[in-house]
Amino acid sequence: MQVFRGFQHPTVAPACALTIGNFDGVHAGHQAMLALLRAEAQRRRVPSCVLTFEPHPRDYFAKTLQQPGLAPARVGTLRDKLEGLAQCGVDQTIVLPFNARLAAQPPDSFISTVLVQGLGVRYVLVGDDFRFGAKRAGDYAMLDAAGSAQGFDVARMNSYEVHGLRASSSAVRQALAEGDMAQAAKLLGRPYAISGHIVHGRKLGRELGFRTLNMRFAHWKPAASGIFVVLVHGLAAQALPGVANLGVRPSLDPDDVNGGRVLLETHCLDWPASLGAEGAYGKIARVELLHKLHDELKYEGLEALTRGIHQDCDDARAWLAARI
Repeated sequence: MQVFRGFQHPTVAPACALTIGNFDGVHAGHQAMLALLRAEAQRRRVPSCVLTFEPHPRDYFAKTLQQPGLAPARVGTLRDKLEGLAQCGVDQTIVLPFNARLAAQPPDSFISTVLVQGLGVRYVLVGDDFRFGAKRAGDYAMLDAAGSAQGFDVARMNSYEVHGLRASSSAVRQALAEGDMAQAAKLLGRPYAISGHIVHGRKLGRELGFRTLNMRFAHWKPAASGIFVVLVHGLAAQALPGVANLGVRPSLDPDDVNGGRVLLETHCLDWPASLGAEGAYGKIARVELLHKLHDELKYEGLEALTRGIHQDCDDARAWLAARI
Protein backbone atom coordinates (compact mmCIF):
# COMPACT_ATOMS: atom_id res chain seq x y z
CA MET A 1 0.00 0.00 0.00
CA GLN A 2 1.24 3.47 -0.90
CA VAL A 3 0.81 6.20 1.70
CA PHE A 4 0.76 9.91 0.88
CA ARG A 5 0.66 12.99 3.07
CA GLY A 6 -1.82 15.04 1.06
CA PHE A 7 -3.07 14.36 -2.46
CA GLN A 8 -0.74 16.73 -4.34
CA HIS A 9 1.94 14.17 -5.11
CA PRO A 10 3.12 13.11 -8.58
CA THR A 11 2.70 9.38 -7.92
CA VAL A 12 -0.86 9.55 -6.58
CA ALA A 13 -3.06 7.59 -9.00
CA PRO A 14 -4.93 9.90 -11.44
CA ALA A 15 -8.22 8.07 -10.76
CA CYS A 16 -9.55 5.91 -7.94
CA ALA A 17 -12.42 4.32 -6.06
CA LEU A 18 -12.52 6.14 -2.74
CA THR A 19 -13.85 5.93 0.78
CA ILE A 20 -13.47 8.66 3.39
CA GLY A 21 -13.23 8.45 7.17
CA ASN A 22 -11.11 8.42 10.30
CA PHE A 23 -10.88 4.60 10.43
CA ASP A 24 -9.81 4.58 14.07
CA GLY A 25 -9.22 0.92 14.91
CA VAL A 26 -10.05 -0.38 11.40
CA HIS A 27 -12.80 -2.48 13.00
CA ALA A 28 -15.06 -5.13 11.46
CA GLY A 29 -17.41 -2.51 9.97
CA HIS A 30 -14.48 -0.75 8.32
CA GLN A 31 -13.22 -4.08 7.01
CA ALA A 32 -16.59 -4.85 5.38
CA MET A 33 -16.63 -1.41 3.76
CA LEU A 34 -13.09 -1.82 2.46
CA ALA A 35 -13.92 -5.22 0.98
CA LEU A 36 -16.78 -3.60 -0.96
CA LEU A 37 -14.50 -0.74 -2.01
CA ARG A 38 -11.90 -3.17 -3.38
CA ALA A 39 -14.56 -5.02 -5.37
CA GLU A 40 -15.83 -1.78 -6.92
CA ALA A 41 -12.28 -0.61 -7.65
CA GLN A 42 -11.49 -3.88 -9.44
CA ARG A 43 -14.70 -3.64 -11.46
CA ARG A 44 -13.73 -0.14 -12.60
CA ARG A 45 -10.05 -1.08 -13.02
CA VAL A 46 -8.84 1.75 -10.79
CA PRO A 47 -6.92 1.68 -7.49
CA SER A 48 -8.79 1.52 -4.19
CA CYS A 49 -8.08 4.57 -2.06
CA VAL A 50 -8.77 5.68 1.52
CA LEU A 51 -8.86 9.35 2.46
CA THR A 52 -8.26 9.78 6.18
CA PHE A 53 -7.28 12.60 8.52
CA GLU A 54 -4.56 13.35 11.06
CA PRO A 55 -5.18 14.64 13.62
CA HIS A 56 -8.69 13.34 14.16
CA PRO A 57 -11.06 16.27 13.44
CA ARG A 58 -12.42 16.14 16.97
CA ASP A 59 -8.85 16.39 18.30
CA TYR A 60 -8.37 19.50 16.20
CA PHE A 61 -11.55 21.17 17.46
CA ALA A 62 -10.84 20.17 21.07
CA LYS A 63 -7.48 21.93 20.86
CA THR A 64 -8.80 24.95 18.96
CA LEU A 65 -11.70 25.48 21.37
CA GLN A 66 -9.53 24.59 24.39
CA GLN A 67 -12.07 21.94 25.38
CA PRO A 68 -10.09 18.70 25.81
CA GLY A 69 -13.27 16.82 26.66
CA LEU A 70 -14.28 17.01 23.00
CA ALA A 71 -11.35 14.83 21.94
CA PRO A 72 -12.20 11.15 21.49
CA ALA A 73 -10.15 8.44 23.12
CA ARG A 74 -7.87 7.02 20.43
CA VAL A 75 -8.24 3.32 19.62
CA GLY A 76 -5.04 3.05 17.59
CA THR A 77 -1.99 4.95 16.47
CA LEU A 78 -1.54 6.21 12.92
CA ARG A 79 0.89 3.31 12.38
CA ASP A 80 -1.78 0.83 13.49
CA LYS A 81 -4.37 2.45 11.24
CA LEU A 82 -2.15 2.28 8.18
CA GLU A 83 -1.20 -1.32 8.94
CA GLY A 84 -4.87 -2.23 9.26
CA LEU A 85 -5.73 -0.57 5.96
CA ALA A 86 -2.84 -2.34 4.25
CA GLN A 87 -4.01 -5.72 5.59
CA CYS A 88 -7.42 -5.01 4.04
CA GLY A 89 -5.78 -4.73 0.62
CA VAL A 90 -6.14 -0.96 0.09
CA ASP A 91 -3.94 0.25 -2.78
CA GLN A 92 -3.26 3.77 -1.52
CA THR A 93 -4.07 5.91 1.49
CA ILE A 94 -4.11 9.70 1.56
CA VAL A 95 -3.47 11.17 5.02
CA LEU A 96 -4.89 14.66 4.88
CA PRO A 97 -3.72 17.08 7.60
CA PHE A 98 -6.83 18.35 9.39
CA ASN A 99 -6.16 22.05 9.94
CA ALA A 100 -7.96 25.40 9.93
CA ARG A 101 -8.09 25.53 6.15
CA LEU A 102 -9.70 22.12 5.82
CA ALA A 103 -12.08 22.78 8.73
CA ALA A 104 -13.36 25.92 6.98
CA GLN A 105 -13.65 24.41 3.49
CA PRO A 106 -17.25 24.35 2.23
CA PRO A 107 -18.51 20.92 1.16
CA ASP A 108 -18.85 21.88 -2.53
CA SER A 109 -15.25 23.09 -2.56
CA PHE A 110 -14.11 19.84 -0.90
CA ILE A 111 -15.84 17.86 -3.64
CA SER A 112 -14.36 19.87 -6.51
CA THR A 113 -10.80 20.45 -5.25
CA VAL A 114 -10.10 17.26 -3.28
CA LEU A 115 -12.32 14.56 -4.75
CA VAL A 116 -12.56 15.56 -8.42
CA GLN A 117 -9.45 17.61 -9.20
CA GLY A 118 -7.13 16.09 -6.59
CA LEU A 119 -8.07 12.40 -6.68
CA GLY A 120 -10.06 11.93 -9.87
CA VAL A 121 -12.73 9.87 -8.12
CA ARG A 122 -14.76 7.43 -10.19
CA TYR A 123 -16.60 5.95 -7.23
CA VAL A 124 -17.12 7.17 -3.64
CA LEU A 125 -18.32 4.87 -0.84
CA VAL A 126 -19.39 6.39 2.49
CA GLY A 127 -21.05 5.26 5.71
CA ASP A 128 -24.67 5.86 6.59
CA ASP A 129 -23.79 8.72 8.96
CA PHE A 130 -21.29 10.46 6.67
CA ARG A 131 -20.97 14.26 6.96
CA PHE A 132 -18.29 16.51 5.50
CA GLY A 133 -17.20 20.10 4.92
CA ALA A 134 -17.31 23.16 7.15
CA LYS A 135 -19.77 22.77 10.02
CA ARG A 136 -20.52 19.26 8.69
CA ALA A 137 -22.86 20.85 6.19
CA GLY A 138 -22.29 18.22 3.50
CA ASP A 139 -24.23 14.96 3.50
CA TYR A 140 -24.88 11.93 1.33
CA ALA A 141 -27.59 13.67 -0.73
CA MET A 142 -25.23 16.54 -1.61
CA LEU A 143 -22.43 14.12 -2.52
CA ASP A 144 -24.78 12.00 -4.63
CA ALA A 145 -26.05 15.05 -6.51
CA ALA A 146 -22.48 16.19 -7.16
CA GLY A 147 -21.59 12.73 -8.46
CA SER A 148 -24.47 12.80 -10.94
CA ALA A 149 -23.40 16.25 -12.13
CA GLN A 150 -19.64 15.61 -12.26
CA GLY A 151 -19.48 12.03 -13.46
CA PHE A 152 -18.67 9.79 -10.48
CA ASP A 153 -20.74 7.14 -8.73
CA VAL A 154 -21.71 7.43 -5.06
CA ALA A 155 -22.81 4.62 -2.75
CA ARG A 156 -23.71 4.38 0.90
CA MET A 157 -23.12 1.37 3.16
CA ASN A 158 -25.48 0.69 6.03
CA SER A 159 -24.30 -0.13 9.53
CA TYR A 160 -22.44 -3.39 10.04
CA GLU A 161 -23.45 -5.40 13.11
CA VAL A 162 -21.55 -7.96 15.17
CA HIS A 163 -23.87 -10.10 17.32
CA GLY A 164 -26.53 -7.41 17.13
CA LEU A 165 -24.19 -4.55 18.05
CA ARG A 166 -23.28 -1.89 15.51
CA ALA A 167 -19.55 -2.10 14.80
CA SER A 168 -18.19 1.40 15.28
CA SER A 169 -15.14 3.11 16.72
CA SER A 170 -17.37 4.38 19.54
CA ALA A 171 -18.43 0.83 20.42
CA VAL A 172 -14.78 -0.29 20.40
CA ARG A 173 -13.85 2.64 22.66
CA GLN A 174 -16.61 1.71 25.09
CA ALA A 175 -15.50 -1.93 25.24
CA LEU A 176 -11.88 -0.90 25.84
CA ALA A 177 -12.87 1.65 28.49
CA GLU A 178 -14.78 -1.09 30.30
CA GLY A 179 -11.83 -3.47 30.02
CA ASP A 180 -13.91 -5.93 27.99
CA MET A 181 -11.14 -7.15 25.71
CA ALA A 182 -13.22 -10.05 24.38
CA GLN A 183 -15.95 -7.68 23.20
CA ALA A 184 -13.37 -5.35 21.69
CA ALA A 185 -11.84 -8.28 19.80
CA LYS A 186 -15.25 -9.24 18.38
CA LEU A 187 -15.85 -5.69 17.14
CA LEU A 188 -12.33 -5.40 15.74
CA GLY A 189 -12.27 -8.85 14.20
CA ARG A 190 -8.96 -9.50 15.96
CA PRO A 191 -7.36 -8.95 19.40
CA TYR A 192 -6.77 -5.31 20.28
CA ALA A 193 -3.11 -4.41 19.67
CA ILE A 194 -0.72 -1.47 19.72
CA SER A 195 2.46 -1.37 17.65
CA GLY A 196 5.49 0.88 17.61
CA HIS A 197 9.22 1.25 18.11
CA ILE A 198 10.79 0.05 21.35
CA VAL A 199 12.31 3.11 23.01
CA HIS A 200 14.57 3.77 25.97
CA GLY A 201 12.91 4.56 29.26
CA ARG A 202 13.97 5.19 32.81
CA LYS A 203 15.21 1.57 33.08
CA LEU A 204 13.65 1.25 36.52
CA GLY A 205 12.14 -2.09 35.56
CA ARG A 206 15.50 -3.81 35.21
CA GLU A 207 16.52 -2.43 38.62
CA LEU A 208 13.44 -4.10 40.10
CA GLY A 209 14.10 -7.33 38.22
CA PHE A 210 11.44 -6.76 35.54
CA ARG A 211 12.96 -5.62 32.24
CA THR A 212 10.33 -3.83 30.13
CA LEU A 213 9.75 -2.99 26.48
CA ASN A 214 8.65 0.62 26.23
CA MET A 215 6.43 2.19 23.58
CA ARG A 216 5.18 5.74 23.74
CA PHE A 217 1.52 6.14 22.81
CA ALA A 218 1.59 9.46 20.95
CA HIS A 219 -2.01 10.42 21.74
CA TRP A 220 -2.65 11.62 25.29
CA LYS A 221 -5.96 9.77 25.59
CA PRO A 222 -5.78 6.05 24.70
CA ALA A 223 -9.05 4.13 24.64
CA ALA A 224 -7.65 1.47 26.99
CA SER A 225 -5.62 1.80 30.17
CA GLY A 226 -4.51 -0.44 33.00
CA ILE A 227 -2.62 -3.70 33.47
CA PHE A 228 -3.04 -6.39 30.80
CA VAL A 229 -2.07 -9.93 29.88
CA VAL A 230 -0.39 -9.60 26.49
CA LEU A 231 1.36 -11.35 23.63
CA VAL A 232 4.31 -9.58 21.96
CA HIS A 233 4.88 -10.14 18.26
CA GLY A 234 7.86 -9.23 16.11
CA LEU A 235 10.79 -9.86 18.47
CA ALA A 236 11.09 -13.64 18.24
CA ALA A 237 9.94 -16.51 16.06
CA GLN A 238 6.95 -17.04 18.34
CA ALA A 239 4.76 -14.59 20.26
CA LEU A 240 6.14 -13.74 23.70
CA PRO A 241 3.68 -13.86 26.63
CA GLY A 242 3.84 -10.97 29.04
CA VAL A 243 2.13 -8.44 31.26
CA ALA A 244 1.85 -4.77 30.33
CA ASN A 245 0.99 -1.41 31.84
CA LEU A 246 -0.73 1.09 29.53
CA GLY A 247 -1.03 4.51 31.12
CA VAL A 248 0.84 7.23 32.96
CA ARG A 249 2.44 5.17 35.75
CA PRO A 250 0.92 6.91 38.81
CA SER A 251 3.45 5.35 41.19
CA LEU A 252 6.33 7.27 39.61
CA ASP A 253 7.36 10.89 39.38
CA PRO A 254 5.43 12.56 36.50
CA ASP A 255 8.56 14.58 35.75
CA ASP A 256 10.68 11.51 34.92
CA VAL A 257 12.24 10.77 31.54
CA ASN A 258 8.86 10.00 29.95
CA GLY A 259 7.49 13.41 30.91
CA GLY A 260 4.12 12.11 32.09
CA ARG A 261 3.28 10.82 28.60
CA VAL A 262 1.23 7.69 28.06
CA LEU A 263 3.51 4.68 27.91
CA LEU A 264 2.97 1.02 27.10
CA GLU A 265 5.43 -0.92 29.28
CA THR A 266 5.57 -4.65 28.63
CA HIS A 267 7.41 -7.23 30.70
CA CYS A 268 7.96 -10.49 28.82
CA LEU A 269 7.50 -13.41 31.17
CA ASP A 270 10.28 -15.29 29.35
CA TRP A 271 12.86 -13.00 27.77
CA PRO A 272 14.48 -14.56 24.66
CA ALA A 273 18.22 -14.93 25.14
CA SER A 274 18.76 -14.18 21.44
CA LEU A 275 17.86 -10.53 22.02
CA GLY A 276 20.34 -9.94 24.79
CA ALA A 277 19.91 -7.15 27.32
CA GLU A 278 19.72 -4.36 24.72
CA GLY A 279 18.53 -6.22 21.63
CA ALA A 280 14.98 -4.86 21.41
CA TYR A 281 15.68 -1.12 21.20
CA GLY A 282 14.69 0.39 17.87
CA LYS A 283 12.74 -2.67 16.75
CA ILE A 284 9.06 -2.53 15.87
CA ALA A 285 6.81 -4.78 17.95
CA ARG A 286 3.09 -5.38 18.14
CA VAL A 287 1.57 -5.95 21.57
CA GLU A 288 -1.80 -7.71 21.74
CA LEU A 289 -3.79 -6.81 24.86
CA LEU A 290 -5.74 -10.00 25.60
CA HIS A 291 -7.15 -9.56 29.09
CA LYS A 292 -7.33 -6.72 31.60
CA LEU A 293 -6.13 -7.61 35.08
CA HIS A 294 -6.95 -4.29 36.77
CA ASP A 295 -6.70 -0.51 36.52
CA GLU A 296 -3.43 1.28 37.16
CA LEU A 297 -2.65 1.42 40.87
CA LYS A 298 -0.61 3.91 42.85
CA TYR A 299 1.85 2.02 45.05
CA GLU A 300 3.46 3.56 48.11
CA GLY A 301 7.13 2.95 47.40
CA LEU A 302 9.20 0.67 45.21
CA GLU A 303 8.86 -2.33 47.51
CA ALA A 304 5.08 -2.27 47.18
CA LEU A 305 5.40 -1.72 43.43
CA THR A 306 7.67 -4.77 43.15
CA ARG A 307 5.18 -6.93 45.05
CA GLY A 308 2.41 -5.69 42.79
CA ILE A 309 4.35 -6.56 39.64
CA HIS A 310 5.10 -10.05 41.02
CA GLN A 311 1.38 -10.58 41.59
CA ASP A 312 0.51 -9.32 38.09
CA CYS A 313 3.03 -11.74 36.58
CA ASP A 314 1.58 -14.64 38.56
CA ASP A 315 -1.95 -13.70 37.49
CA ALA A 316 -0.88 -13.35 33.85
CA ARG A 317 0.76 -16.78 33.87
CA ALA A 318 -2.36 -18.31 35.39
CA TRP A 319 -4.65 -16.68 32.81
CA LEU A 320 -2.45 -17.75 29.92
CA ALA A 321 -2.10 -21.30 31.22
CA ALA A 322 -5.88 -21.65 31.36
CA ARG A 323 -6.47 -20.39 27.82
CA ILE A 324 -3.42 -20.78 25.59
